[in-house]
Amino acid sequence: MVTSVFNFSLTALGGGELPLRQFAGRPLLIVNTASECGFTPQYQGLEALHRQFAARGLVVIGCPCNQFGAQEPGSASEIATFCEARYGVTFPLSAKLEVNGPQADPLFQFLKNAAKGVLGSESVKWNFTKFLVARDGTHVDRFAPTTAPEALVPAIEAVMAEP
Repeated sequence: MVTSVFNFSLTALGGGELPLRQFAGRPLLIVNTASECGFTPQYQGLEALHRQFAARGLVVIGCPCNQFGAQEPGSASEIATFCEARYGVTFPLSAKLEVNGPQADPLFQFLKNAAKGVLGSESVKWNFTKFLVARDGTHVDRFAPTTAPEALVPAIEAVMAEP
């Protein structure tokens, strides 16, 4: 049984492997994203967190997903262009993936089990659900899509303070 997010690997949006082990010992903020969602402007706040905390070790990873209202219909190049041009995104993005159901990416299966949602639910309810992972790769907190990125600062500061 896998016990750490650092044992997982994603496919990068531009192709190639995005092994999470390269971030071992650093806190991660993993977010399922979409380009045509009401929460899409959160890309701006996620980029602000990335810029604010990257030097202290935080890694923000966006994971495009088309499972909620088909709000991420674009190709990898369209997603990359949109994120860079509209929001100046410089944090890593994975290839489009699924977060729920039988084809759910193994990383999201782990995250959903580690940090259950409301009433113990494991399912991701919508785009921009956020998972904050401690430096040890095992402790995970879940934040709702309605939680603005800037509201995560106290939680990020707490995780950053942990050894």
